[in-house]
Amino acid sequence: MIDEASDNASGNNSDNKNAPIPKAKPKSKLRRFLPLVIILAALAAFFALGGPKYISLDSLRDNQEFLKGFVADNYIIAIVGFMALYAVLVAISVPGAGFLSIFGGFLFGVTTGTPAVVVGATIGATVIFLIARSALGTGLAAKAGPFMRKFEKGLKENELSYLFILRLVPIFPFFIVNIVPALFDVKVRNYVLTTLFGIVPGSLVYVSVGNGIGDALAAGGDVPLSGLMFRPAVILPIVGLILLSMIPVAYKKFAKKKT
Repeated sequence: MIDEASDNASGNNSDNKNAPIPKAKPKSKLRRFLPLVIILAALAAFFALGGPKYISLDSLRDNQEFLKGFVADNYIIAIVGFMALYAVLVAISVPGAGFLSIFGGFLFGVTTGTPAVVVGATIGATVIFLIARSALGTGLAAKAGPFMRKFEKGLKENELSYLFILRLVPIFPFFIVNIVPALFDVKVRNYVLTTLFGIVPGSLVYVSVGNGIGDALAAGGDVPLSGLMFRPAVILPIVGLILLSMIPVAYKKFAKKKT
């Protein structure tokens, strides 16, 4: 009886060893797409509630005293709140969210405004990157056209350098560059690092424009918007922005010569 029981036990053990290991259940579609649905709902709400009118030069001009006073009385809270707002707008992919960089320059100056913009934008970009990767996965890129194949080729050759160039050279809109890498097997670390350092030049230019506008408004009170463009503190950063926008042309010519 004992021998028979031990034989049965050993047989059960061998069956357990040969039994297939159950696979982890894949995420349900609701759980997978819920963050993306929330993002789209937030973006729709932003436009429905008239969000774009609050992120404009007119809004900055009309609320300059209140904004400056709030920053003076609540400096740390203002910086943290600004970065949080920037991150949210970037995460929900609001077109033109970069205009907040001008607000950052106006409110905090170049020295504080630039890091605040860079950190806020990087956090928001990382959030939408992770959400898009979770919801869409990497299989969608295989179904796309030649643009995606060219993108994939560049990433395979040197992921870090390619991502950095995409950030440094403004060939595509910011929100596009936030999402497209999510369709490929891009390392989160490389994505964060290239975003953090790659957006510094562009952010510096926009923040400088905002700082110049602040100087103009402080000096002249109700300064006409047309007059702002001819002040040195504003025109010089705009020239820098023009030069920055010419980088893609120079990059394409250099790339053609290299090939």
